[in-house]
Amino acid sequence: MSKQDGSARQVSAASVDSTTSPILHVDLDAFFASVELLDRPDLVDQPVVVAGKSARSVVTAANYPARRFGVRSAMPLSQAMRLCPRAVVLEPHFEKYQHFSSQVMAIFDDMTPLVERLGIDEAFLDVAGARRVRGTPAEVGQLIRQRVRDETGLACSVGAASTKFVAKLASGRAKPDGLLVIPAAHTLEFLHPLPVSALWGVGAATEATLLRQALHTIGDIAHTPLAVLRRTLGDALGTKLYELSNGIDPRSVSPGRVEKSIGHEMTFETDIDDDDVLNRELLRMSTKVAARLRAAGSEAGTISLKLRYGDFTTITRARRLAAPTDLARTIYAEARAAYEAVGQHPPVRLIGVRAENLAPAGGAQPSLWDADESWRDAERTVDGVTRRFGRDSIRPAALLTGRPRSGPQAPRPEPHD
Repeated sequence: MSKQDGSARQVSAASVDSTTSPILHVDLDAFFASVELLDRPDLVDQPVVVAGKSARSVVTAANYPARRFGVRSAMPLSQAMRLCPRAVVLEPHFEKYQHFSSQVMAIFDDMTPLVERLGIDEAFLDVAGARRVRGTPAEVGQLIRQRVRDETGLACSVGAASTKFVAKLASGRAKPDGLLVIPAAHTLEFLHPLPVSALWGVGAATEATLLRQALHTIGDIAHTPLAVLRRTLGDALGTKLYELSNGIDPRSVSPGRVEKSIGHEMTFETDIDDDDVLNRELLRMSTKVAARLRAAGSEAGTISLKLRYGDFTTITRARRLAAPTDLARTIYAEARAAYEAVGQHPPVRLIGVRAENLAPAGGAQPSLWDADESWRDAERTVDGVTRRFGRDSIRPAALLTGRPRSGPQAPRPEPHD
């Protein structure tokens, strides 16, 4: 596969027969960077990196001009700037990404009820039942691309195939801003020349193992006896790769898929040993995690704390809740309790809060008296204000005073002057 920089872009002709390719994978192109560029159209043709402006920041996203210099997400910003000194760094705005994601997902839902969200910027769609109303899968894919551009100003790429695995590979090959259809009869023709690293489940270690066995392409794996792959990789992985390399992927599109976790992390420019600063970050991140939970219609059953020290030693501490929650007040209380339970520790390089064991909101049996009802109303009011005026228009008072309140009353949402 390409390096997702557009250098190996492949798209289908308008006359392609897509009748055997009802599964679409739609992926927004360089999503975070593209959203930021909506406000900076003067930078569209320049290399742009989305990252916090800190010596320790990592790249959140990069547009295609930056990717051509080798810049990738999760790369240290310092390395990205060495590769591309002319890159313009824009700070991320996650509330914008959630807003545009909601708009795009609504377009998908309008096309078919069979939508499986994979994250904030991609989804699988099964459009087999949409032909009478919307047209062939290729026509649906083109309609989606046009609507996304007209309604949001963003570009997306679409892969259409008979299986989810091939559809996802096709959308990656179509980037940026393209549509690639792989008819069922051409599945192996498309798959077999690709490198083994293109297979789901092949990371660096597995790739090295396969290369030592002189298995360089997906076609090489497809023509290797299953028994040999099982001996080399184990029964489960050997069978999985054999099936995928032969175009076998029976998974269907599963609507209503819930994210496994939602979290935020903060890397400090210098290691921090001040409990007040760390607690304030826990409060800020808990507030953001709660807002994302409510936006997703989810509640968390477990709250996890992550600490990384200057020597890169990393610890996590998880606390299971008596009842699922989407409240910042509860998330912060649990994260802070987990932090205090750590006891003495070295200065902190990174701190994070994550909501896990997610389930649809409202699934738990309601009690006759909800002690958190007033807090829930207050935080939902805050959600409405921030959607309208931006994330900095209102915040917990403790983030303004610089010192979190102690005890179960924190945080209390209060207006920002």
